[in-house]
Amino acid sequence: MWRNLKRLGVGQLADGLVTLPADARTREQLEWVSEQVIESGGEASIWLARPATLEQERQVATAMAAARAQEYESVTVEATQAADLDERARQRIASRLNAELRRIERRDFFPPAEREQAQSAVNALADGAGRPITPAKTRR
Repeated sequence: MWRNLKRLGVGQLADGLVTLPADARTREQLEWVSEQVIESGGEASIWLARPATLEQERQVATAMAAARAQEYESVTVEATQAADLDERARQRIASRLNAELRRIERRDFFPPAEREQAQSAVNALADGAGRPITPAKTRR
């Protein structure tokens, strides 16, 4: 169950208490997880709540953005490390990383700057622009 919640991009407020922005998609997904818990003999309920202060809302948004930032940084690192591989390997990795970016974006409610950096790194990998340029040898 916890993996399913993490896949949704929840922010954890306390042990057993998670949060998501309230929209039709997240509500449906939470209802699905709740049904799984109940079918497994557990207890689950969904509550609609608002942070009491703007500062609490900022803290939740910041924590959720930081979690996504770490995921985007991992994509950026992997794309950068694959830059000097052969064309076929770069394309295969770029395709996989693009799929990973789509998965992250589905749970990215407060996009951090790392999102654009990761997309740029994957695009550069796919375009071959991330490859280091080897200086040509010259004769004298």
